[in-house]
Amino acid sequence: MTVLGFDIVQALTPDVSLLETIARGVVMYLTVLLLMRYLIRGRTSASMPDLLVVVLIADAAQNAMSAQYNSISNGIVLVTTIIGMSTLLDVLGRRFKAVEHFIHPEPRELVADGRFVQKTLRSEFMTENEVMSQLRLQGVDRVEDVKASYLEGTGEVSVIKKQQEGDEGSRHRSGIAK
Repeated sequence: MTVLGFDIVQALTPDVSLLETIARGVVMYLTVLLLMRYLIRGRTSASMPDLLVVVLIADAAQNAMSAQYNSISNGIVLVTTIIGMSTLLDVLGRRFKAVEHFIHPEPRELVADGRFVQKTLRSEFMTENEVMSQLRLQGVDRVEDVKASYLEGTGEVSVIKKQQEGDEGSRHRSGIAK
């Protein structure tokens, strides 16, 4: 079936078996995950060379995961499509609450009154050790010292410390003391 010179059936017919596609996706996911963990481990911000490496890894992974395109125009269209979709989601997010909640989720409580919120940890696939790592980055040694901690929509962890005797209370958000 062709519409405006576009063969819909051909576009929807897999070039390789779906099992191979899944295998390629799993292998590339694990490879990129390991590389990214190595690249960003212990860093609080990415430098320009780090960002370049991320872009190059993404391009290499794309070619390994799917059928390669051979023309520059296909590459330009693909990049334009990705940027266009990102822009479209931002615009729709400003107009529709449901889209906003999808692209900028509400904060999820990780710690409440010095105790881990296990339901949230399970639903976010986080461990207590991962949360403790984020708490330590914000100067908290013990979960008992935390009034509340949230996984923000940005992926960062915010922490509100319990008030100590003689302390006015500290509030840390995204690693910046307030």
